[in-house]
Amino acid sequence: MSTAPHVTAAVLVIGNEILSGRTQDANLNFIAKGLAEAGVILREARVIPDVPDVIIAVVNELRAKYDYLFTTGGIGPTHDDITSECVARAFGLKLVVHPDAHRQFLSYYKPGELNEARLRMAMTPEGATLIPNPISRAPGFRIGNVFVMAGIPTVMQAMFDGVKPGLKGGPPVLSRTIECAVPEGLLAKGLGEIQARWPDIDIGSYPFTRRGGFGVALVLRGREPAPLERARDEVAALVTALGGTPAEV
Repeated sequence: MSTAPHVTAAVLVIGNEILSGRTQDANLNFIAKGLAEAGVILREARVIPDVPDVIIAVVNELRAKYDYLFTTGGIGPTHDDITSECVARAFGLKLVVHPDAHRQFLSYYKPGELNEARLRMAMTPEGATLIPNPISRAPGFRIGNVFVMAGIPTVMQAMFDGVKPGLKGGPPVLSRTIECAVPEGLLAKGLGEIQARWPDIDIGSYPFTRRGGFGVALVLRGREPAPLERARDEVAALVTALGGTPAEV
């Protein structure tokens, strides 16, 4: 595991429904913001289909490459919910009924209601730790540095909020945003020079349209407040020098 401030993570979104366009992913943004608050740098995000060999290969690749891997989707009761099985295979572990999840289900469902499909949601790789689900009971789980969570946004958010305090990250990632109406083509040279002077500050330029007008959001992200503020001041001065009005938002 890396030491602060370079703790890294990846997000793996699993599901044919995302790739088909039928369902729009609403989880990545939430996880990214939460990781930044925890001082964990999100380095990569992927969307992959419900194909066992693909899931296994990508889980093994990303868990080896980053300190944390967060997966969403594929832990429900139906035949295409195969994430738990694939994560178990990626670790070379048996998929078993987790005893704590089993007890929770027995206390929740009436006699005879805990059928085979529902019992699938209590299955985890052997030795996994449960991630509580205060919304709909069926838990996620953690095995090694991999956190396996639901795809339903409200459930995923509750799960992530539960594990977030235990993440070992560096200082929170801070950000400053300056909006202006100066075209990117005019800003490019000066922004590049500021970036070169402040290599530890990530500076991004993001055009937008609003109420029929064009603008640019200049986003600065870093861990140390003082360098971040100085870089922000330089960006604001650049905008002013080019005839624009910098607005910090």
